[in-house]
Amino acid sequence: MGSFDETMVERKEIYSGKILRLCCDRVRLCDGSTAAREIVEHGGAVCVLPVTEKGRALLVRQFRYPAGTELLEAPAGRLEKGENPLSAAKRELLEETGCVAENWTDLGFIYPTAGYSTERIYLYLACGLQRGEACPDEGEFLELEEIELEKLFKMAAVGEITDGKTVCAVFRGKEFLQNGRNK
Repeated sequence: MGSFDETMVERKEIYSGKILRLCCDRVRLCDGSTAAREIVEHGGAVCVLPVTEKGRALLVRQFRYPAGTELLEAPAGRLEKGENPLSAAKRELLEETGCVAENWTDLGFIYPTAGYSTERIYLYLACGLQRGEACPDEGEFLELEEIELEKLFKMAAVGEITDGKTVCAVFRGKEFLQNGRNK
């Protein structure tokens, strides 16, 4: 099988903001022709599936403006420039749930929308939780919910959880918790 690599020929920046940058690239395809690619450059994010010693996951319910609805999600957030993903995961867990975890498992990463975005979301399982008080970012309004793991697995499987990063964290976390392995 041959290479399907694409090579950038030209880049035009359309927008640059706090969270993302939008570019329109002209690329050379493997057959020598060219095509346009609209790219959203994003610095990356983390998503944490926190699990209590009683086998319950901690999730947050929040309104997501782009989706126009409240979503039930695993705690998550953007990477700060140059920030290590595990450090970001620990920060987000503390901010959104008030918890600190003793045990961390790297569940790999996902490209949530590889067709047009550079974003990678790093997934973690957090266990051995010690509870404290949440301190969400300014303008972030969250409600913490505890859900039995088996119920959460079913909710993700039947489409009751619709946030993609959460669904991925739930199933990768399930694999690790049930079989002691990931990736």
